[in-house]
Amino acid sequence: MALTQMQIIQSLGEAMSWLEREISWGADPRELRHLIGRMGELYVAMYTNGNMADAVNERGYDVVTKDNERISVKTTARIGSTGFVAFNPNTLDLADRVIILRFNQEEMELEILLDAPIDEAKRLMTERPDGKLSIAMSKLFNVDEKVRSDEQIKVSKEARYHDYLIKELESGSIEVYEGDRKHQVVKPILRKVAEGLSIPIVNGNGNPYNTRQLGAVIIRALQDG
Repeated sequence: MALTQMQIIQSLGEAMSWLEREISWGADPRELRHLIGRMGELYVAMYTNGNMADAVNERGYDVVTKDNERISVKTTARIGSTGFVAFNPNTLDLADRVIILRFNQEEMELEILLDAPIDEAKRLMTERPDGKLSIAMSKLFNVDEKVRSDEQIKVSKEARYHDYLIKELESGSIEVYEGDRKHQVVKPILRKVAEGLSIPIVNGNGNPYNTRQLGAVIIRALQDG
């Protein structure tokens, strides 16, 4: 049964909340591959206005767009440009498009590192000794650039503080604009705004808010104020 976009957004929010709890308990996101992978699939289904594949672990692809484009989704929690993302060459041709995401623990969000047609993605791949194909993270990672465009994801809340416009998307991600400029790294700005508003940057247990939490607290304070 196909999920509605609202159900996909709700499921993504619940998965992100569960991941936040796991991290607060000391879990390493790299050890939570199933949860991270599920979040990536839900995010891509939302991002493309598509839906999950009919069968769990569908051969070759994970998400189908409204135009029946089949997308192979890979999600990693690797930091930096080391490592690789592996693909099964036996099922690769069943997909029309490849999207690779990275979970950014600092920002508590998913970043799209690659969104490309299958033929373009293949040109980045090399064959491994075990017969699988892989794309090196060094070919994908650019600390100052994100492929993702959130223009297709609706804004659920927003508030303004001086020259900053702070937005919370339906996915839970936080965006900060200064004039026409969209800041790629937002946590330092949120901390600056929190200081200006005398908002604590830690929760009741003394743990620092992550980007999503701090952004939500700031928006709520600005709207209530």
